[in-house]
Amino acid sequence: MTEKISNMEDLVAYQDGSIVSKEIIKKPTGTTTIFAFDRDQGLSEHTAPFDALVYILDGEAEIIIAGEPHQLKTGEMIIMPGGKPHALKAVKRFKMMLVMIRS
Repeated sequence: MTEKISNMEDLVAYQDGSIVSKEIIKKPTGTTTIFAFDRDQGLSEHTAPFDALVYILDGEAEIIIAGEPHQLKTGEMIIMPGGKPHALKAVKRFKMMLVMIRS
């Protein structure tokens, strides 16, 4: 991996009716992925075995963790605990950074 300055928000572009993702770090110990969700797009409820951090780069999202909804907007973050079901939905178009730690 080489050093490179990037604007995270510019790493993925919105696409109508779609979810776009780009993995920027992939290691056995974890990953960092940037996502762009068009309005009303989302990820259905699922469970991951590891903790994950979501940081909202742009827009607004609803993140439901173990049945509890959380409204997040640009500049906010939340930790999704491993083993708890979670889902995401774009209230408005939004971009996020997802950091998953595998330990």
